[in-house]
This record gives sequence, C-alpha cells and structure tokens, in this order.
Amino acid sequence: MLERAREGDEQAFRELTAQHLRGLHLHCYRMLGSLVDAEDLLQETLLAAWRGLDGFGGRSSLRAWLYRIATNRCLNAIRDTKRRRPAEPIPPFDPPEPSFRGEVTWLQPYPDAWLEQTADQAPGPAMGCLAREEVELAFIAALQRLPPRQTAAVLLCDVLGFSTAEVAAMLDTSATAVKGALQRARASLEQARAAAGRGSARRPGLPHEQELARRFAQAFTADDIHAVVDLLTDDAWLTMPPAPHEYHGSKAIAAFLRASADWRAERRLRLVPTGANTQPAFGCYLDDPDGPTAHRTGVLVLTVSNDRISAITRFLDGDLHRLFGLADALD
Repeated sequence: MLERAREGDEQAFRELTAQHLRGLHLHCYRMLGSLVDAEDLLQETLLAAWRGLDGFGGRSSLRAWLYRIATNRCLNAIRDTKRRRPAEPIPPFDPPEPSFRGEVTWLQPYPDAWLEQTADQAPGPAMGCLAREEVELAFIAALQRLPPRQTAAVLLCDVLGFSTAEVAAMLDTSATAVKGALQRARASLEQARAAAGRGSARRPGLPHEQELARRFAQAFTADDIHAVVDLLTDDAWLTMPPAPHEYHGSKAIAAFLRASADWRAERRLRLVPTGANTQPAFGCYLDDPDGPTAHRTGVLVLTVSNDRISAITRFLDGDLHRLFGLADALD
C-alpha cells in the first residue's frame, strides 16, 4: 500500500493514514487548544505527508512520521502566530468586575463523540482514567500556557508514549534537551493543577457526574442561583471563552449569574445534554422574546471534582453547535 501511495494512488494514501486521522486531529487540538485550528493543521499535515511520502524511509513507524509532521506544523503555526485569536465579544449587559482576565481566549471544547473514534486512546480501565485527564479542559488550557516545545515534549512522551529518543528525532534536538523540557513541563502542569485547586481532586464517576449535571441544569435554567452555588466548590471558576472574563469563587460567580439573569428578564436559558472533553456538557439556548423559538448561544462544560463542580466553562461561540451535532434552534 505504501508503494502504491508513493506512485500517486490517492486511495492507497487514504487507507494508509485513515487509522491515524482522529488521533492526529486530537494531537493538533491538544497543541493548539482550538478545534478550528486543529482541523486546518490536520489538513496541512496530510498535504505535507502526501507530498513528502518519497522521503519516508521507514526508519521510524508511519505513525511516528505523521506525528512528527503534525507536531512541527503546529509549532510553526504557534511561532508564526497563525493561531486564531478571536475578537473579544462585547457583553450585552454590564457584568461585574471579573476576578481575572484570561489569556487563553481561543480555547474550544472537543466533542466526546469524536474522542470515541480516537485510536490513540489508551486501553484498559486504569489507562482509560489517565486518558480522561489528558483531554480534560483544565489540562488543555494548561498546555496553552507552556512554551510550545515543552507542550510538544509532554504530549509526545507522556500522552502518546513515544520514547525520548523518538521525540528528539521528531523535534530535531537531543534526548537530553527533551528530558529537560519534559521535567519543566511536568512541574508547570503540576503547579497549574494545584493553582486550580485540582491537586488532590478526583472525578467521582459517571453516575454521580450525571446526577450532579442534572441538578445543575435544573437550577441553572430556573435562575436558582443559590442552588447553583450550593453545587460549587468554594474556589470554583467561571470562564467564558472567547471573552477573557474569569470569575473565581462562589461569591463572584453568583454576582455574575445575577447580572445575567437580570438582563435576560423573562427569557429562559435551555440546556441540551451532550459531552465534551469527557466532561458533562450542554448545548445552550436562549428564548426568543418575540416567538416560541430558543436560539443557540454556545456550549457549557462542567468540571467535576470530588462531589462538587469546580469549574463552569461557557463557550460563547454559537457555531460550536454544529460540531457537536446539536440543533441550531429549539421549538
């Protein structure tokens, strides 16, 4: 099949790369934090692989060769500032002063339906839990704050399982340099977990998460702010990419939710369950004041730690609905 592809057989090339496509897409997403950018970089990777197939000598596996191309394309995109930084949206009401202004405003969620198709998911129950952590929003956001080559090193070694020697060849550097980058990246990620209050937190399991998400949806759509706050950890976060506003702590979150509810007045928010980054998620809809339709307003993702919600991430991009297979509007 490789020889056929080298001779220009496009079908052979598609068959050769098919099993790696979703894994490569997820790798680009982890590198860049954006679904849209990941799709662009996957296409660039495939085009570069097609054009450079004659240069594949077989000294490494085809998988390693493809990930080398994808990683370096992502590094080039970050270096050349090709990553899309969306414009900061203008709030339709006067929100409370945020606790912080976030920098990773390009972050987007990853549909669980796509994760199920990823061949690079680690097998087995123990490794499955590890794989969940490696695609959670907090991990993806933390990766965006690392120097790009540290991000590449920790993903290639710790997530995808390549050896330091293989990664050194992929990044055109030494194994010693890779080990140094890994050490610094691991330390930074651990600090990020601790700063987010996730150092000793654990996910409680699917049935409890589903029940917690159900209770959240009931309280959130009823504008029962006290009930929402009761479900939160004391140091919970509310973030809203691509808006930089970040609210830390139940008091700050409650103040924002009250301001939002006052602005909506009689219009209700409606939530449709979905899944993103292995976490409970909802498609968000807002009632039309002039008709019986609710229009899409983005995707909301919950981070569950122990028996409480430690983060609410409200993605304001309405186009995400199509990627999640959700309706544009509700009757």
